Amino acid sequence: MNVVQEKVDKLNAILKVQIQADDYQSKVKSTLEDYRKKAKVPGFRPGHVPLGMIKKQYGKSVLAEELNKISNDGLYKYIQDESIEILGNPIPLQDDTFKGDLDNPTDFEFAYEIGFSPKFDIPLSSKKSMDYFLVKVDAKLISKQIEDLRKRYGKLESTEEVGETDMVMGLFRELDANNEPKEGGVEHNSTISMEFLTDKKAVKSLKGKKVDDHIVLDPSTVSKDSKDLASMLGLKEDELEGLSKQFKFTINDIKKMEMAELNDELFAKLFPEGDVKTTDDLNKKVESDLMNMFKEDSNRLFTQTIYEFLMDKTKISMPEAFLKRWIKLSNEKPIDDETLDKEFDGYLKSMKWQLIQGKIFKENDIQISNEEVMDFTKSLLVSNYAQYGMPAPEDKELTETAMRLLKDKEQVNGIYDRLTEKKLSDYFQTNVPMKEKHLSYDDFVKKASKK
Repeated sequence: MNVVQEKVDKLNAILKVQIQADDYQSKVKSTLEDYRKKAKVPGFRPGHVPLGMIKKQYGKSVLAEELNKISNDGLYKYIQDESIEILGNPIPLQDDTFKGDLDNPTDFEFAYEIGFSPKFDIPLSSKKSMDYFLVKVDAKLISKQIEDLRKRYGKLESTEEVGETDMVMGLFRELDANNEPKEGGVEHNSTISMEFLTDKKAVKSLKGKKVDDHIVLDPSTVSKDSKDLASMLGLKEDELEGLSKQFKFTINDIKKMEMAELNDELFAKLFPEGDVKTTDDLNKKVESDLMNMFKEDSNRLFTQTIYEFLMDKTKISMPEAFLKRWIKLSNEKPIDDETLDKEFDGYLKSMKWQLIQGKIFKENDIQISNEEVMDFTKSLLVSNYAQYGMPAPEDKELTETAMRLLKDKEQVNGIYDRLTEKKLSDYFQTNVPMKEKHLSYDDFVKKASKK
Protein backbone atom coordinates (compact mmCIF):
# COMPACT_ATOMS: atom_id res chain seq x y z
CA MET A 1 0.00 0.00 0.00
CA ASN A 2 1.19 3.48 -0.83
CA VAL A 3 -0.16 6.99 -0.24
CA VAL A 4 0.65 9.82 -2.66
CA GLN A 5 0.00 13.49 -1.93
CA GLU A 6 -0.88 15.89 -4.75
CA LYS A 7 -0.98 19.53 -3.63
CA VAL A 8 -3.73 21.62 -5.18
CA ASP A 9 -2.74 24.90 -3.49
CA LYS A 10 -1.56 26.15 -0.08
CA LEU A 11 -4.79 25.09 1.58
CA ASN A 12 -5.89 21.97 -0.32
CA ALA A 13 -4.46 18.65 -1.42
CA ILE A 14 -5.50 15.24 -2.75
CA LEU A 15 -4.32 12.04 -1.09
CA LYS A 16 -4.35 8.93 -3.26
CA VAL A 17 -4.30 5.61 -1.46
CA GLN A 18 -2.88 2.90 -3.74
CA ILE A 19 -3.67 -0.67 -2.67
CA GLN A 20 -2.09 -3.77 -4.22
CA ALA A 21 -3.48 -7.32 -4.18
CA ASP A 22 -0.95 -8.42 -1.55
CA ASP A 23 -2.46 -5.84 0.86
CA TYR A 24 -5.89 -7.46 1.00
CA GLN A 25 -5.88 -11.01 -0.40
CA SER A 26 -4.93 -12.92 2.76
CA LYS A 27 -7.42 -11.00 4.94
CA VAL A 28 -10.25 -11.45 2.44
CA LYS A 29 -9.48 -15.17 2.13
CA SER A 30 -9.38 -15.54 5.94
CA THR A 31 -12.72 -13.76 6.33
CA LEU A 32 -14.38 -15.90 3.64
CA GLU A 33 -13.03 -19.07 5.30
CA ASP A 34 -14.59 -17.90 8.55
CA TYR A 35 -17.91 -17.30 6.75
CA ARG A 36 -17.64 -20.79 5.31
CA LYS A 37 -17.28 -22.38 8.76
CA LYS A 38 -20.36 -20.59 10.08
CA ALA A 39 -22.59 -20.64 6.98
CA LYS A 40 -25.77 -22.73 7.09
CA VAL A 41 -26.70 -23.77 3.56
CA PRO A 42 -29.31 -26.47 2.81
CA GLY A 43 -27.66 -29.64 1.45
CA PHE A 44 -24.28 -28.99 3.07
CA ARG A 45 -22.91 -29.83 6.47
CA PRO A 46 -21.61 -26.85 8.54
CA GLY A 47 -18.04 -26.06 7.43
CA HIS A 48 -18.35 -28.02 4.15
CA VAL A 49 -19.99 -25.37 1.95
CA PRO A 50 -17.84 -24.90 -1.19
CA LEU A 51 -15.62 -21.83 -0.91
CA GLY A 52 -16.64 -20.81 -4.44
CA MET A 53 -20.28 -20.57 -3.33
CA ILE A 54 -19.31 -18.45 -0.31
CA LYS A 55 -17.10 -16.27 -2.48
CA LYS A 56 -19.90 -15.75 -5.00
CA GLN A 57 -22.37 -14.73 -2.29
CA TYR A 58 -20.13 -12.67 0.01
CA GLY A 59 -16.90 -12.01 -1.90
CA LYS A 60 -17.66 -8.49 -3.14
CA SER A 61 -18.95 -7.16 0.16
CA VAL A 62 -16.02 -8.67 2.12
CA LEU A 63 -13.54 -7.22 -0.37
CA ALA A 64 -15.20 -3.78 -0.29
CA GLU A 65 -15.17 -3.75 3.51
CA GLU A 66 -11.50 -4.74 3.65
CA LEU A 67 -10.50 -2.17 1.02
CA ASN A 68 -12.35 0.52 2.99
CA LYS A 69 -10.52 -0.45 6.19
CA ILE A 70 -7.08 -0.56 4.53
CA SER A 71 -7.75 2.76 2.81
CA ASN A 72 -8.85 4.53 5.99
CA ASP A 73 -6.05 3.07 8.12
CA GLY A 74 -3.44 3.97 5.51
CA LEU A 75 -4.84 7.45 5.07
CA TYR A 76 -4.72 8.40 8.74
CA LYS A 77 -1.34 6.68 9.29
CA TYR A 78 0.12 8.76 6.46
CA ILE A 79 -1.34 11.98 7.93
CA GLN A 80 0.11 11.09 11.35
CA ASP A 81 3.52 9.95 10.05
CA GLU A 82 3.92 13.05 7.89
CA SER A 83 2.67 15.36 10.70
CA ILE A 84 0.08 16.91 8.41
CA GLU A 85 -2.27 19.31 10.21
CA ILE A 86 -5.72 19.24 8.64
CA LEU A 87 -9.14 20.78 9.21
CA GLY A 88 -12.04 18.39 9.64
CA ASN A 89 -11.45 14.96 8.10
CA PRO A 90 -10.49 13.66 4.64
CA ILE A 91 -13.47 13.30 2.30
CA PRO A 92 -13.79 11.31 -0.96
CA LEU A 93 -12.71 13.34 -3.97
CA GLN A 94 -15.74 15.01 -5.51
CA ASP A 95 -17.14 13.29 -8.63
CA ASP A 96 -14.35 10.71 -8.51
CA THR A 97 -14.91 6.94 -8.40
CA PHE A 98 -12.22 4.61 -7.16
CA LYS A 99 -9.93 2.90 -9.62
CA GLY A 100 -10.21 -0.88 -9.70
CA ASP A 101 -12.62 -3.72 -10.44
CA LEU A 102 -14.39 -5.60 -7.64
CA ASP A 103 -15.27 -8.42 -10.08
CA ASN A 104 -11.66 -8.89 -11.15
CA PRO A 105 -9.70 -7.47 -8.23
CA THR A 106 -6.04 -6.51 -8.63
CA ASP A 107 -4.86 -3.00 -7.77
CA PHE A 108 -7.11 -0.25 -6.41
CA GLU A 109 -6.76 3.49 -5.88
CA PHE A 110 -8.93 5.74 -3.70
CA ALA A 111 -8.67 9.56 -3.80
CA TYR A 112 -9.50 11.93 -0.93
CA GLU A 113 -9.59 15.69 -0.48
CA ILE A 114 -7.98 17.29 2.57
CA GLY A 115 -7.94 20.88 3.77
CA PHE A 116 -4.73 22.03 5.46
CA SER A 117 -4.83 23.80 8.81
CA PRO A 118 -3.61 27.30 7.81
CA LYS A 119 -0.34 28.82 8.97
CA PHE A 120 -0.71 32.16 10.76
CA ASP A 121 0.83 34.38 13.44
CA ILE A 122 -0.77 35.50 16.70
CA PRO A 123 -0.59 39.33 16.69
CA LEU A 124 0.17 39.67 20.41
CA SER A 125 3.36 41.36 21.51
CA SER A 126 5.08 42.38 24.73
CA LYS A 127 5.25 45.86 23.18
CA LYS A 128 1.49 46.06 22.55
CA SER A 129 -0.60 46.84 25.63
CA MET A 130 -4.34 46.27 25.92
CA ASP A 131 -6.91 48.29 27.82
CA TYR A 132 -7.66 46.83 31.24
CA PHE A 133 -10.77 48.47 32.67
CA LEU A 134 -11.21 48.86 36.41
CA VAL A 135 -14.15 50.18 38.42
CA LYS A 136 -13.46 53.24 40.53
CA VAL A 137 -14.46 52.08 44.01
CA ASP A 138 -15.17 55.54 45.41
CA ALA A 139 -17.06 56.77 48.47
CA LYS A 140 -20.31 56.99 46.52
CA LEU A 141 -20.13 53.35 45.42
CA ILE A 142 -19.19 52.17 48.91
CA SER A 143 -22.08 54.15 50.39
CA LYS A 144 -24.49 52.64 47.84
CA GLN A 145 -23.33 49.12 48.67
CA ILE A 146 -23.72 49.72 52.41
CA GLU A 147 -27.20 51.14 51.80
CA ASP A 148 -28.13 47.99 49.85
CA LEU A 149 -26.86 45.83 52.73
CA ARG A 150 -28.88 47.85 55.24
CA LYS A 151 -31.99 47.42 53.07
CA ARG A 152 -31.40 43.69 52.79
CA TYR A 153 -31.41 43.37 56.56
CA GLY A 154 -34.01 46.07 57.14
CA LYS A 155 -37.78 45.70 57.47
CA LEU A 156 -40.80 46.98 55.62
CA GLU A 157 -43.27 49.10 57.56
CA SER A 158 -46.53 50.69 56.46
CA THR A 159 -46.45 54.42 55.90
CA GLU A 160 -49.09 57.08 55.22
CA GLU A 161 -48.10 58.43 51.80
CA VAL A 162 -46.03 57.34 48.82
CA GLY A 163 -42.36 58.40 48.87
CA GLU A 164 -39.58 58.14 46.27
CA THR A 165 -38.35 54.71 47.33
CA ASP A 166 -41.51 53.11 48.71
CA MET A 167 -43.34 49.99 47.57
CA VAL A 168 -46.96 50.66 46.58
CA MET A 169 -49.42 47.75 46.72
CA GLY A 170 -52.69 48.06 44.87
CA LEU A 171 -55.27 46.79 42.41
CA PHE A 172 -54.89 47.27 38.65
CA ARG A 173 -58.27 47.41 36.88
CA GLU A 174 -58.48 47.69 33.08
CA LEU A 175 -60.63 50.58 31.72
CA ASP A 176 -62.61 50.97 28.49
CA ALA A 177 -62.61 53.92 26.08
CA ASN A 178 -64.88 55.85 28.51
CA ASN A 179 -62.50 55.28 31.44
CA GLU A 180 -65.02 52.90 32.99
CA PRO A 181 -64.11 49.43 34.29
CA LYS A 182 -63.93 47.18 31.20
CA GLU A 183 -66.31 44.24 31.23
CA GLY A 184 -64.24 41.06 31.46
CA GLY A 185 -61.11 43.20 31.65
CA VAL A 186 -57.96 42.54 33.64
CA GLU A 187 -58.05 42.91 37.43
CA HIS A 188 -54.93 42.06 39.37
CA ASN A 189 -53.27 42.99 42.65
CA SER A 190 -49.62 43.91 42.27
CA THR A 191 -46.79 46.06 43.60
CA ILE A 192 -45.06 49.12 42.15
CA SER A 193 -41.49 49.81 43.34
CA MET A 194 -41.05 53.57 43.22
CA GLU A 195 -37.28 53.28 43.45
CA PHE A 196 -37.01 51.69 40.01
CA LEU A 197 -39.46 53.86 38.05
CA THR A 198 -37.96 55.86 35.19
CA ASP A 199 -41.11 57.53 33.83
CA LYS A 200 -41.22 60.97 35.49
CA LYS A 201 -44.95 61.42 34.86
CA ALA A 202 -45.75 58.11 36.58
CA VAL A 203 -43.54 59.04 39.55
CA LYS A 204 -45.27 62.42 39.89
CA SER A 205 -48.76 60.88 39.72
CA LEU A 206 -47.99 58.39 42.53
CA LYS A 207 -45.84 60.49 44.86
CA GLY A 208 -47.76 61.79 47.88
CA LYS A 209 -50.77 59.51 47.34
CA LYS A 210 -52.32 57.66 50.28
CA VAL A 211 -54.12 54.38 50.91
CA ASP A 212 -57.49 54.19 49.03
CA ASP A 213 -56.38 56.89 46.58
CA HIS A 214 -56.54 55.93 42.92
CA ILE A 215 -54.97 57.13 39.69
CA VAL A 216 -55.40 56.32 36.00
CA LEU A 217 -52.18 55.25 34.33
CA ASP A 218 -50.63 53.20 31.57
CA PRO A 219 -49.14 50.15 33.35
CA SER A 220 -46.26 50.04 30.85
CA THR A 221 -44.96 53.27 32.48
CA VAL A 222 -44.45 51.44 35.80
CA SER A 223 -42.82 48.28 34.37
CA LYS A 224 -39.42 47.86 32.71
CA ASP A 225 -40.37 45.58 29.80
CA SER A 226 -43.10 43.34 28.38
CA LYS A 227 -42.14 40.42 30.62
CA ASP A 228 -42.34 42.62 33.71
CA LEU A 229 -45.64 44.13 32.51
CA ALA A 230 -47.21 40.69 32.01
CA SER A 231 -46.09 39.59 35.47
CA MET A 232 -47.47 42.78 37.04
CA LEU A 233 -50.89 42.18 35.47
CA GLY A 234 -50.97 38.42 36.06
CA LEU A 235 -50.83 37.64 32.34
CA LYS A 236 -48.63 35.81 29.84
CA GLU A 237 -46.63 37.93 27.40
CA ASP A 238 -48.68 36.76 24.42
CA GLU A 239 -51.85 37.98 26.20
CA LEU A 240 -50.69 41.63 26.21
CA GLU A 241 -51.76 42.28 22.62
CA GLY A 242 -54.94 44.35 22.45
CA LEU A 243 -54.69 45.33 26.11
CA SER A 244 -55.99 48.78 27.05
CA LYS A 245 -53.41 51.47 27.85
CA GLN A 246 -55.63 52.88 30.57
CA PHE A 247 -55.83 51.22 33.98
CA LYS A 248 -57.21 52.38 37.29
CA PHE A 249 -54.73 51.72 40.10
CA THR A 250 -56.23 51.77 43.62
CA ILE A 251 -53.71 51.88 46.47
CA ASN A 252 -54.20 49.21 49.17
CA ASP A 253 -51.01 49.66 51.17
CA ILE A 254 -47.73 51.60 51.15
CA LYS A 255 -44.54 50.06 52.51
CA LYS A 256 -41.45 52.00 53.48
CA MET A 257 -38.10 50.29 53.93
CA GLU A 258 -36.69 50.95 57.37
CA MET A 259 -33.01 50.25 56.87
CA ALA A 260 -31.09 48.26 59.48
CA GLU A 261 -29.04 50.38 61.86
CA LEU A 262 -25.26 50.34 61.62
CA ASN A 263 -24.51 48.58 64.88
CA ASP A 264 -22.84 45.47 66.30
CA GLU A 265 -25.89 43.32 65.52
CA LEU A 266 -25.75 44.16 61.81
CA PHE A 267 -21.96 43.79 61.67
CA ALA A 268 -22.25 40.30 63.17
CA LYS A 269 -24.91 39.30 60.63
CA LEU A 270 -22.93 40.61 57.70
CA PHE A 271 -19.49 39.40 58.77
CA PRO A 272 -19.79 36.60 61.35
CA GLU A 273 -16.00 36.11 61.32
CA GLY A 274 -15.89 39.20 63.55
CA ASP A 275 -13.40 41.40 61.70
CA VAL A 276 -15.83 44.35 61.41
CA LYS A 277 -16.39 46.30 64.63
CA THR A 278 -16.91 49.90 63.48
CA THR A 279 -18.33 51.82 60.52
CA ASP A 280 -14.74 52.53 59.46
CA ASP A 281 -14.06 48.76 59.43
CA LEU A 282 -17.26 48.31 57.43
CA ASN A 283 -16.21 50.87 54.81
CA LYS A 284 -12.82 49.18 54.39
CA LYS A 285 -14.35 45.72 54.21
CA VAL A 286 -16.96 46.76 51.64
CA GLU A 287 -14.29 48.51 49.59
CA SER A 288 -12.13 45.37 49.63
CA ASP A 289 -15.05 43.10 48.71
CA LEU A 290 -16.11 45.38 45.86
CA MET A 291 -12.58 45.52 44.47
CA ASN A 292 -12.33 41.71 44.54
CA MET A 293 -15.74 41.35 42.94
CA PHE A 294 -14.99 43.84 40.16
CA LYS A 295 -11.57 42.27 39.61
CA GLU A 296 -13.26 39.18 38.18
CA ASP A 297 -15.40 41.39 35.93
CA SER A 298 -12.28 43.30 34.83
CA ASN A 299 -10.55 40.03 33.97
CA ARG A 300 -13.53 38.85 31.91
CA LEU A 301 -13.67 42.18 30.09
CA PHE A 302 -9.91 42.04 29.45
CA THR A 303 -10.22 38.55 27.96
CA GLN A 304 -13.14 39.69 25.80
CA THR A 305 -11.13 42.72 24.61
CA ILE A 306 -8.24 40.47 23.55
CA TYR A 307 -10.64 38.00 21.91
CA GLU A 308 -12.10 40.80 19.77
CA PHE A 309 -8.60 42.10 18.94
CA LEU A 310 -7.37 38.65 17.89
CA MET A 311 -10.47 37.89 15.82
CA ASP A 312 -10.07 41.22 14.03
CA LYS A 313 -6.28 41.31 13.52
CA THR A 314 -5.38 37.64 13.01
CA LYS A 315 -5.25 36.94 9.31
CA ILE A 316 -6.29 33.36 8.52
CA SER A 317 -7.21 31.91 5.13
CA MET A 318 -9.47 28.86 5.13
CA PRO A 319 -10.10 26.14 2.52
CA GLU A 320 -13.72 27.26 2.31
CA ALA A 321 -14.92 25.06 -0.56
CA PHE A 322 -13.49 21.98 1.16
CA LEU A 323 -15.05 22.95 4.51
CA LYS A 324 -18.48 23.39 2.95
CA ARG A 325 -18.31 19.91 1.43
CA TRP A 326 -17.01 18.43 4.67
CA ILE A 327 -19.81 20.04 6.69
CA LYS A 328 -22.46 18.69 4.30
CA LEU A 329 -21.00 15.18 4.38
CA SER A 330 -20.39 15.03 8.13
CA ASN A 331 -23.54 16.77 9.39
CA GLU A 332 -25.89 14.41 11.23
CA LYS A 333 -28.91 15.94 9.50
CA PRO A 334 -29.02 16.85 5.78
CA ILE A 335 -28.20 20.52 5.20
CA ASP A 336 -29.02 22.37 1.96
CA ASP A 337 -26.78 24.93 0.25
CA GLU A 338 -28.97 27.90 1.22
CA THR A 339 -28.88 27.03 4.93
CA LEU A 340 -25.15 26.31 4.78
CA ASP A 341 -24.43 29.67 3.12
CA LYS A 342 -26.39 31.50 5.83
CA GLU A 343 -24.58 29.74 8.67
CA PHE A 344 -21.13 29.47 7.12
CA ASP A 345 -19.72 32.80 8.34
CA GLY A 346 -20.61 31.86 11.90
CA TYR A 347 -18.96 28.48 11.41
CA LEU A 348 -15.77 30.10 10.05
CA LYS A 349 -15.70 32.51 12.99
CA SER A 350 -15.97 29.61 15.45
CA MET A 351 -13.25 27.64 13.66
CA LYS A 352 -10.99 30.70 13.51
CA TRP A 353 -11.19 31.11 17.27
CA GLN A 354 -10.53 27.39 17.80
CA LEU A 355 -7.39 27.68 15.67
CA ILE A 356 -6.17 30.79 17.53
CA GLN A 357 -6.89 29.20 20.89
CA GLY A 358 -5.20 25.94 19.87
CA LYS A 359 -2.08 27.76 18.66
CA ILE A 360 -1.80 29.72 21.93
CA PHE A 361 -2.13 26.50 23.93
CA LYS A 362 0.40 24.62 21.78
CA GLU A 363 3.05 27.35 21.60
CA ASN A 364 2.89 27.97 25.35
CA ASP A 365 2.51 24.34 26.40
CA ILE A 366 -0.80 25.06 28.11
CA GLN A 367 -2.45 21.77 29.01
CA ILE A 368 -5.53 20.59 30.86
CA SER A 369 -4.90 17.51 32.97
CA ASN A 370 -7.51 15.07 34.27
CA GLU A 371 -6.61 16.15 37.79
CA GLU A 372 -7.32 19.78 36.92
CA VAL A 373 -10.68 18.82 35.40
CA MET A 374 -11.61 16.95 38.58
CA ASP A 375 -10.47 19.79 40.89
CA PHE A 376 -12.27 22.38 38.77
CA THR A 377 -15.48 20.31 38.78
CA LYS A 378 -15.30 19.96 42.56
CA SER A 379 -14.75 23.71 42.96
CA LEU A 380 -17.89 24.34 40.88
CA LEU A 381 -19.84 22.00 43.14
CA VAL A 382 -18.56 23.76 46.27
CA SER A 383 -19.63 27.12 44.77
CA ASN A 384 -23.10 25.73 44.06
CA TYR A 385 -23.47 24.55 47.67
CA ALA A 386 -22.30 27.95 48.95
CA GLN A 387 -24.80 29.72 46.68
CA TYR A 388 -27.63 27.99 48.53
CA GLY A 389 -26.03 28.54 51.93
CA MET A 390 -25.15 24.86 52.31
CA PRO A 391 -21.84 23.45 53.56
CA ALA A 392 -19.86 21.38 51.07
CA PRO A 393 -19.84 17.61 51.76
CA GLU A 394 -16.73 15.59 52.60
CA ASP A 395 -14.14 15.23 49.84
CA LYS A 396 -15.07 11.60 49.16
CA GLU A 397 -18.71 12.47 48.46
CA LEU A 398 -17.65 15.54 46.47
CA THR A 399 -15.36 13.40 44.31
CA GLU A 400 -18.11 10.82 43.69
CA THR A 401 -20.54 13.56 42.62
CA ALA A 402 -17.91 15.09 40.33
CA MET A 403 -17.23 11.69 38.73
CA ARG A 404 -20.94 11.24 38.01
CA LEU A 405 -21.07 14.68 36.39
CA LEU A 406 -18.04 13.88 34.24
CA LYS A 407 -19.84 10.88 32.74
CA ASP A 408 -22.26 13.29 31.09
CA LYS A 409 -20.80 14.39 27.73
CA GLU A 410 -22.64 17.71 27.77
CA GLN A 411 -21.39 18.49 31.30
CA VAL A 412 -17.84 17.52 30.34
CA ASN A 413 -17.88 19.82 27.30
CA GLY A 414 -19.16 22.71 29.42
CA ILE A 415 -16.50 22.14 32.09
CA TYR A 416 -13.70 21.92 29.51
CA ASP A 417 -14.95 25.15 27.88
CA ARG A 418 -14.91 26.99 31.22
CA LEU A 419 -11.52 25.60 32.19
CA THR A 420 -10.12 26.50 28.78
CA GLU A 421 -11.47 30.03 29.15
CA LYS A 422 -9.86 30.30 32.60
CA LYS A 423 -6.50 29.07 31.26
CA LEU A 424 -6.64 31.62 28.45
CA SER A 425 -7.63 34.40 30.82
CA ASP A 426 -4.70 33.54 33.12
CA TYR A 427 -2.34 33.49 30.15
CA PHE A 428 -3.52 36.89 28.89
CA GLN A 429 -3.22 38.48 32.33
CA THR A 430 0.33 37.17 32.71
CA ASN A 431 1.65 37.80 29.21
CA VAL A 432 -0.25 40.73 27.70
CA PRO A 433 0.78 44.20 28.95
CA MET A 434 -2.12 46.01 30.58
CA LYS A 435 -3.02 49.66 30.20
CA GLU A 436 -5.21 50.31 33.23
CA LYS A 437 -8.19 52.59 32.75
CA HIS A 438 -10.46 53.47 35.67
CA LEU A 439 -14.16 53.93 34.96
CA SER A 440 -17.15 54.83 37.07
CA TYR A 441 -19.38 51.86 37.87
CA ASP A 442 -22.06 53.01 35.39
CA ASP A 443 -19.52 53.52 32.59
CA PHE A 444 -17.95 50.14 33.34
CA VAL A 445 -21.36 48.44 33.06
CA LYS A 446 -21.98 50.21 29.74
CA LYS A 447 -18.59 49.10 28.46
CA ALA A 448 -19.17 45.50 29.53
CA SER A 449 -22.68 45.40 28.05
CA LYS A 450 -21.30 46.32 24.62
CA LYS A 451 -18.96 43.32 24.61
